[in-house]
Amino acid sequence: MEQPVTVGRAGRSFGEEPDVLESLVDASLTARVTLDEQGTVTGWNEGAELLLGYSAGQLAGRRAADLLAEPIPVRGGLPTLAGLPRWNGDVALRHRDGRKLTVGILAHHRPPGADAPAWLIVSARSGRQPPAGLDDSLVSWSFAQSPCCAQAIYDTRLRLRRANADMERSTALTEEEMRGLRVSEIIDHDAGVRAERSMARVLRTGEPEYQENYLRAPGEDHEHAWSVFISALRDQEGTVRGVCLSAHDMTERFWARKRLQLIAEAGRRIGTTLDVTRTAQELADVTVPALADFVSVDLLAALDDAPEPPERAVPADGPLLLRRVALRSVIPGTPESAVAAGAVGSYPAGSMPFESLRTERPALHEVTDPAFTAWLARDPARAARVRAFGIHSVMAVPLAARGTTLGVAFFVRHRTQEAFQHDDLVLAGELAARAAVSIDNARRYTRERATAVTLQRSLLPQRLPRQAAVEVASRYLPAVPHAGVGGDWFDVIPLSGARVALVVGDVVGHGLVASATMGRLRTAVRTLADIDLPCDELLTHIDDLVARLNTEEEGDTGGRPAGSTETSSDVGATCLYAVYDPVTRRCSLAAAGHPAPAVVSPEGTVDLVGLPAAPPLGVSGLPYEATEVVLPEGSLLALYTNGLVETPDRDLDTGVHRLRKALARPAASLDALCDTVLAELLPQRPADDVALLIARTRALDARQVATWSVPSDPSAVAQTRKDVVAQLERWGLSDAEFVTELVVSELVTNAIRHAEPPVQLRLIHDSTLICEVSDGGNTAPHLRRARTYDEGGRGLLLVAQLTERWGTRQSAAGKTIWAEQTLPPA
Repeated sequence: MEQPVTVGRAGRSFGEEPDVLESLVDASLTARVTLDEQGTVTGWNEGAELLLGYSAGQLAGRRAADLLAEPIPVRGGLPTLAGLPRWNGDVALRHRDGRKLTVGILAHHRPPGADAPAWLIVSARSGRQPPAGLDDSLVSWSFAQSPCCAQAIYDTRLRLRRANADMERSTALTEEEMRGLRVSEIIDHDAGVRAERSMARVLRTGEPEYQENYLRAPGEDHEHAWSVFISALRDQEGTVRGVCLSAHDMTERFWARKRLQLIAEAGRRIGTTLDVTRTAQELADVTVPALADFVSVDLLAALDDAPEPPERAVPADGPLLLRRVALRSVIPGTPESAVAAGAVGSYPAGSMPFESLRTERPALHEVTDPAFTAWLARDPARAARVRAFGIHSVMAVPLAARGTTLGVAFFVRHRTQEAFQHDDLVLAGELAARAAVSIDNARRYTRERATAVTLQRSLLPQRLPRQAAVEVASRYLPAVPHAGVGGDWFDVIPLSGARVALVVGDVVGHGLVASATMGRLRTAVRTLADIDLPCDELLTHIDDLVARLNTEEEGDTGGRPAGSTETSSDVGATCLYAVYDPVTRRCSLAAAGHPAPAVVSPEGTVDLVGLPAAPPLGVSGLPYEATEVVLPEGSLLALYTNGLVETPDRDLDTGVHRLRKALARPAASLDALCDTVLAELLPQRPADDVALLIARTRALDARQVATWSVPSDPSAVAQTRKDVVAQLERWGLSDAEFVTELVVSELVTNAIRHAEPPVQLRLIHDSTLICEVSDGGNTAPHLRRARTYDEGGRGLLLVAQLTERWGTRQSAAGKTIWAEQTLPPA
């Protein structure tokens, strides 16, 4: 930019020193003047002096408007141009000798505050004339020698007349060899035909056309991308006299754009699932044929069963074992692969994958490289495939993420003639890095899911216990892998008095936390069931437990393992608890936010049990209500979690309707009915965990139960023993008379002495013999250690030693003490 100057001697502004550039361009050939914002002259060069005859000293500080012979053809004169960044046109100026000169000027207006004069005004002077014909020669030379594009000129018959040096290089022909030929004759390619058709349209319409072509020049080993402009050549009258074809080589830009597109495509398609094999296959699918003709993804075989990758991924002296988890080829069936999908390949020390993983750097080899040929010499099968398919260029790129080596990806070319270049190696490294992170995520998720599944399976019943009250069948289906393992569970718990508890629950969320919470709740339910709590009281205690777990969760701000997918959230759960008594055929049920169970009558009608509405566990802190129903023998009771009836594409009402239809269908067995229900409601893998428990009720025959009311008199104990012995003889249980007589004597005596009437004795004969003594008291008995001279305190200890198990349960009218004996097989 121009600097503020002071006019000095010899007409040159102070601060302007001659340099090589000025001596080269001859500054006197341009009249150069600078003005300030008021139009006062601040700079005047030698060219201006030669143009108007004034020296710099004569015009210093004068107004430029004084030099005008006529006003500038803009209303208001020069100052009105202050808003324009630039102005050009002819201006009438007065020479020092009085002559009027019409001069074409170009005026540049600098922005305010710039460290330079406000205006720069220039005008070219008529100087020495160039040699005759120089301009035409310059035009000719610029066309022939233009380094920026390949150019060719065609006449109206589309015959080549002129071609520049770049065109000669791109076609590998001289101008003389191409002269008189058509484009389609010079280039035996579809691109030549398309260009010729465009040229014909340009001759007819005069409008330019643009196209992009991709072709390989003779003698070159790779294609070029050409940006082609075709325009008409007109004479002075505007008549089209020919066509100019200009082709710009944009190969580098084209491949850069293709690589960016491939990276973007990889970001969209790789890592869509948390499945290792699927993710590896996505890498292969994205890069064939965009980058390679064949791609395989091999992971360390040591990762198959190991929870963590080995510290040393590559053995010091080999061999390296890699499992092929994905492959893709431009040839159907991937016949180039020397290792089948899923198989393990062995790679010795010095082989391409071995060295790539050892150095942790990608490698690029031509098949003629000494290192590559040495490897093939030791692997005849692989060498045969290289020869058979014409493999000529190979890349091996390590797969590593978070400091963990996972495997290697192979990229091979055999149909594509161009060999891999360094840019291809960089691109392959970028794609492999992206895929490696997704593979590592999938591997970590798979490991965590396997741990959660193992934990959950271990917490669920391994086999359903034998009991007389119901016949049961169950099913558990984990959710699809991406959802994670959930907290659904079911249980069958034998209770005293031949009763049985049926439980189904669902912990909100997925993963290890949900599975662990499920285990804690299941254990709590079994513990509370073992002390024979009623259904509503049991759920109230479980509700308190979940509330405490939520308090613990709020206080736990850390401690989660690195990389864990678990998130901190409140514990939420639903539960359905049912107790069935085969003696009375009564079933008591209570639910906490859980779907109502279905009951199928022996006649085949299906109804839902009406349960009081209740919130999930850990929400309200309010007590729960129980409902009691009588189930005829042979009824079906179906308990399930909401994953069975509620799916993303189906609402709850539709799911329950389909469940009722499935339960109404006849089935050969309960297992067959479970399969029917799942097939009807879940044709595909469920999006949420599903637990299903179906029970067919049984009823004990009246002849299997004997009941006596015992007077509150110690003398009644003897008669009670006689009645029990007689009943055992009728049942054919003479071998159990001694133990049973002792148990009955102890329990009845304790009830008469220490409890309140009424006292009742009941014997239940099924697969075991159960003795129950009920009274009106609420004080539970307990074992104690009797001293040497104590007269009592040994009765319950004796009962515990002689029977399989014993216990007590509370009721609204008092309590019941029971003892159970095992019986020899019938």
